Amino acid sequence: MRSVLSVSLPENLSSELDAFAKKTGRNKSDIVKESVSLYLWEARFRNVRKSLSLKAKKAGLVTEEDVFRAVS
Repeated sequence: MRSVLSVSLPENLSSELDAFAKKTGRNKSDIVKESVSLYLWEARFRNVRKSLSLKAKKAGLVTEEDVFRAVS
């Protein structure tokens, strides 16, 4: 199932998207879908990293060396 989303963009961003779509031979919808997907993946990654960082600090793992020693 698909959902339709209408997005309002500032003129300069819309122009940049148009130019990028033409340059790459892709349609704007595919570029926006890929961009949203990447943004959401990165947001999930940041949340997981933040959560794990707090747990690591509580366990005394502060530096990369600490982590290396713990897994070696």
